[in-house]
Amino acid sequence: MRILFIAVCGFLLCCKTGWSTDEKHVAVFLLIGQSNMEGHGRVLAEPQRNDGKGSLQWLAENRPDSAFARLRNPDGTWRQRDDVWVHYLQRHGRLQAGFGVQQDRMGPELGFGTVIGDALKQPVLLVKLAWGGKSLAQDFRPPSAGGTGTGAYYNEVLQRAQAVLANPAADIPELKGYQADLQGIGWHQGWNDRVNQAFNDEYESNMAHFIRDIRRDLKAPDLPFVIAETGMSGEQEKHPRALSLMKAQAAVATYPEFQGTVAFVGTRSFYRTPEESPLKQEYHWNGNAETYYLIGEGMGQAMLKLLK
Repeated sequence: MRILFIAVCGFLLCCKTGWSTDEKHVAVFLLIGQSNMEGHGRVLAEPQRNDGKGSLQWLAENRPDSAFARLRNPDGTWRQRDDVWVHYLQRHGRLQAGFGVQQDRMGPELGFGTVIGDALKQPVLLVKLAWGGKSLAQDFRPPSAGGTGTGAYYNEVLQRAQAVLANPAADIPELKGYQADLQGIGWHQGWNDRVNQAFNDEYESNMAHFIRDIRRDLKAPDLPFVIAETGMSGEQEKHPRALSLMKAQAAVATYPEFQGTVAFVGTRSFYRTPEESPLKQEYHWNGNAETYYLIGEGMGQAMLKLLK
């Protein structure tokens, strides 16, 4: 009788969740933001760019025992994971270096996908929804924030996410037969709100509204949400707007309603100077690949804690 009871309970559970024992599932994570989520970390070591320092290639070649060296094959090509895919607007494929704003760049997806892929047993799909020069106050403005109305890129995020979740194999044939399970959202954005006082003043409120609204609209209450700090000036940052925006990002994760489901990742310690980097472009983390990898790694580690 006990065996029969367990079998019946298992059958009812499968019916309740819509799963069956032979279904295949892919864990989906949305990576949302503006240009630093797109990714401006340099992949190739270009001699004219500070002798290649701070590029992913330079890091792999000069730190043979690091995580960066393990991203390459013995022949020097970049390793492709067979358990993590990336869906980035019009670009799709297995995770490897080169899924940044251009194919010679990288973003947080590489560190994030490495951490999550190593930890989860099921395959992983990272859906990058990022566009340069977008604010939370206008472009990503959530519906419940009121004011100027829902931002066009809030709607874009929602529509694109829903399409991929409904049919992950539409652009990635290897995922044919897989059911998409939305597991979490990573957020790295803030520059366009950081440079505008009015946008800055309402950032904390808008961020909280965004989390509530996107969870509601994706029908995923308590969906894990990780906020990566807009810390591209490093520990020495003193500008009042920059400091207040980072404070707002951290504050949202302390809301009682978000405890255990929203995490904040400090990033200022990941800053690398122009002397260590391919570029002198502070708002893009000086193009430093280590910085972008560490941001993604930190977000991935925070996400795993929320998932547990």
